[in-house]
Amino acid sequence: MNIDDDSTLIIIVGENEQECRGLINLIEEEKYKGITVKTISALKAYLSEKKCMVVLIDIDTVPVENRELRELTIKYSQNSFLCMSNDKYHPELKEAICYHIYACINKPVNPDELFFLLRSIRDDGQ
Repeated sequence: MNIDDDSTLIIIVGENEQECRGLINLIEEEKYKGITVKTISALKAYLSEKKCMVVLIDIDTVPVENRELRELTIKYSQNSFLCMSNDKYHPELKEAICYHIYACINKPVNPDELFFLLRSIRDDGQ
């Protein structure tokens, strides 16, 4: 997918195609652009060539470790990172979520919460 304007691009990292498609439909209603990748390695390949506004990682379906999240957010610091999960607590990711992730939101995603966070990220970048 060729997207020239990265200021509204949201990359969703997740393996559940139905959930990802639903999120893309939701964000496109608010004039954001969305793409899906299924793995962290695919995300790294994409980010090595292009920027985006936000990366949203489904930590329930995509295996990721604390160290890997920390390294991603440092290497691609021009992007904001969000996580989403059914679980409220992830002790194995505590350090990354506390210090490197913009926010971790509950699934199913509340549209009001998501758009509040996206506006906050957009406004912080201006």
